[in-house]
Amino acid sequence: MKTTQTISALTFILLLIFSCSSADDHEDFLECISEKFHNYSISNLVYTPSNSSYSSVLLSPIWNLRFSSNSTPKPQVIITPDQESQIPPIILCAKENDMEFRIRSGGHDFEALSSVAKVSFLVIDLIKLTEITVNVKAKTAWAQAGATTGSLYYRIAEKSSTLAFPGGIGTTLGLGGHISGGGYGALLRKYGMAADHVIDARIVDVKGRILDRKSMGEDLFWAIRGGGGASFGVILAWKLQLVDVPERVTVFNIQRTLEQNLTQLLHRWQYVAPRLDRDITLFVNAVVMNSNQTAGRNVTLSASFFALFLGGADKLLALMQYRFPELGLVRADVTEMSWLQSTLYLYGLPIESPELLLNRTSTNKSYMVRKLDYVQRPIPEKGFEGLTRLYFEPEARMTTLSFVPYGGIMAEIPESAIPFPHRAGNMFHVFYTGYWLEADAQNPVKYINWVNRAYGYMTPYASKFPRSAYLNYRDIGLGVNNVVGKMSYAPASIWGKKYFNKNFDRLVQVKTKVDPENFFRYEQSIPSLY
Repeated sequence: MKTTQTISALTFILLLIFSCSSADDHEDFLECISEKFHNYSISNLVYTPSNSSYSSVLLSPIWNLRFSSNSTPKPQVIITPDQESQIPPIILCAKENDMEFRIRSGGHDFEALSSVAKVSFLVIDLIKLTEITVNVKAKTAWAQAGATTGSLYYRIAEKSSTLAFPGGIGTTLGLGGHISGGGYGALLRKYGMAADHVIDARIVDVKGRILDRKSMGEDLFWAIRGGGGASFGVILAWKLQLVDVPERVTVFNIQRTLEQNLTQLLHRWQYVAPRLDRDITLFVNAVVMNSNQTAGRNVTLSASFFALFLGGADKLLALMQYRFPELGLVRADVTEMSWLQSTLYLYGLPIESPELLLNRTSTNKSYMVRKLDYVQRPIPEKGFEGLTRLYFEPEARMTTLSFVPYGGIMAEIPESAIPFPHRAGNMFHVFYTGYWLEADAQNPVKYINWVNRAYGYMTPYASKFPRSAYLNYRDIGLGVNNVVGKMSYAPASIWGKKYFNKNFDRLVQVKTKVDPENFFRYEQSIPSLY
């Protein structure tokens, strides 16, 4: 009994010392940046738990509500710089006071690693760094890291109706994280990843220097385009090569259910979608919905087959009727519009309200978990049958099943061009998303387990050696670094090679060169060899 009491007392003392030390660290940090900012007031940049706006500033960007509960670890400080020149002193003061931090540009990280940590930490939120400048003649744009995909699309269209950028379908994604993790969208098969179109960047390194492509060198420039910028520094801005699109594009979104041969359509889709003309990207997103047409069940699986085509409606219709007649596409299903309108359409926004692209607050927040697979060989029809059956389990009533085709230019870009490696040989990726309501927020285990079962079911059909994953669909179930202390190569390579395949080792070499002491670290940051 005495021993137990002694251990409890010791634990309490250690926690008290740690909390006092943490409090001292963040007070010293704030004093440090106050001094380095000289006469510039930081009161409108800094939020601590005692600030009335702290909770809204912290929680508003977090997309996955699973990480917005009272029990989720909170930062001691949130700092929201409004000038790029403020970042270097923040980094130097964090380093001086041994403060761990997270970097947030949009808040869409599925595991909330840009907002949450298991140690005492602060958040550097780039939400105020949103400037975008478009050069139509050069077909380029500079966009700060806190700007969103939607605002980028809007600013491009202000200047030109025939220029675009191949970013995500989601319009509230922060460009800092989205592009540094790769970034894909409806122009994937025509133009590749968002990171494929970065031609310059500004980043703050471990020494507090603002570097561009020339001064950072080609190795670091390679690493931050798909390797996750937060492992190497603070991304401030990207210079982007814009791409050509026609004045009018064509879209469609049609629904098919199990009673309309959905299983057979999915089986056929995998042969057609990756081999279509690269001007079309044909997605599939399936959901469980109520039905009175299914024998023995009151639900069915309904899938949206939706696409963007860089051309006219008549050409698209002829192409689809020739290559995928089973889908049954007719003229009434397809609509011509501008590329800007298509970004609204694909995200489920009214196409007559382009100003909605400037709204960075997501309306799609939810409690969720997601896992992803790459598929390199066709899945037999019985494989799809078994997968769709999983969606009739009780825990699957709010789940989705989504397919994204590759092929086109994605099969032509070398896997080592940038850290994102999933190119030739990949037919498509598929992801399984489980959702739940607030009533189940305290006990989501059954939904998480369901997603794991779907992932387990797909093992025979998924890529192998490694079973690949995508950095922007972060999955800490693949493994994490040590929370404190030395990070090592071996455990990091387990998840790292899933995200980056053979490119992981080069990322480690770059990290070792530019940040040997692992100052920029988080649960799945690239480790240094030192």
